[in-house]
Amino acid sequence: MEQRLSLVTLGVEDLQRAVAFYEGVLGWKIAASPPGVVFFDLNGVILALWPHRDLAQDMNAAPGTTPAYPGYSLAHNVGSIEEVDAIFATVKRHGAKIDKPPAKTSWGGYSGYFSDPDGHRWEIAHNPHWTILKDGRIWMKRDG
Repeated sequence: MEQRLSLVTLGVEDLQRAVAFYEGVLGWKIAASPPGVVFFDLNGVILALWPHRDLAQDMNAAPGTTPAYPGYSLAHNVGSIEEVDAIFATVKRHGAKIDKPPAKTSWGGYSGYFSDPDGHRWEIAHNPHWTILKDGRIWMKRDG
């Protein structure tokens, strides 16, 4: 299997509410999407929003609730501390739950966490050790 991630699908309770958050609050643009699911093209990785019941059925699983600690987070890296703070100001103004306010980190960066309307946790971070390319992808120095 190649080392890459193609698609992240988030189960949502109310598709219209989730779209309003990602499109209206974060300013993301919807890509071509079939009925009942919404896709956002994130420069090489697709984020899908799909109602819990449909995603659970597709997985052959029972729908449930998002646990307090789901064992993963989603991250959006930006070029400066000021950008982190500006994003947090926007999501807070629109009622997002702030799980951890932005602060300096032990690894030399600056980050915080918020939850979207369905409880999916997003880290907004500035990592001074990474370069953000013009298309938004991250360039990491690789060993070897």
